[in-house]
Amino acid sequence: MSRAEHAYQRLLQAIIDGSLKPGGRILEVDLANWLGISRTPVREALKRLESEGLICNAPRRGMVIAQLDIQAIMELYQMREVLEGTAARLAAQQCSEAEVYNLRELLSQEQQSQHHAADQAVKNRAFHNAIYLAAHNRYLLKSLNSLRDAMALLGPTTYMLDSRAQTALSEHAAIVDAIENRDPTAAESAARKHIRAAQMARIRLGREQSNACSTTSRDKVTG
Repeated sequence: MSRAEHAYQRLLQAIIDGSLKPGGRILEVDLANWLGISRTPVREALKRLESEGLICNAPRRGMVIAQLDIQAIMELYQMREVLEGTAARLAAQQCSEAEVYNLRELLSQEQQSQHHAADQAVKNRAFHNAIYLAAHNRYLLKSLNSLRDAMALLGPTTYMLDSRAQTALSEHAAIVDAIENRDPTAAESAARKHIRAAQMARIRLGREQSNACSTTSRDKVTG
């Protein structure tokens, strides 16, 4: 792995895990010091992240981690519904018995993590990645991976919401059942339903966070 690729993967992971937050300013020299490498590979990594829409050049601020407005979030989930529905349909048609077994195992691991939001979010990504691979379509996989990276800009996991962990688990189970039964129509329908529910949860989380910020601001003024 080249230094530029190493820098890209480290920075991408920092965006995904929230170490680098949307709207946060990033400086080439600071990143180079953090990664322990020269600025040249960092510059290459930043150019790649910028081309993927994960960072942008903000007026008077320089490079920052990109932030998604409500319209961008809606568009992102629209594409997720289409692509993940297609992936589930193809998986029902083409996946192997071993891949079905793997999905069942991931579902079981997710169930064991349902009281730990961060851990379940990791298991959730693994579950969705397994469906992407089970679809056996390299072009769809490339599109889904790009979309998955953009999801890193959404912020905290929706598993922080009450009951979302359990409902997401039920939705995942419905997808696996349809794939195992080799029912492409049911698999696509279940996947689309899951993404629509995830979208509603994302909107709800954003509203709750906004309300919390508003309350904190009022407290500071009146306190």
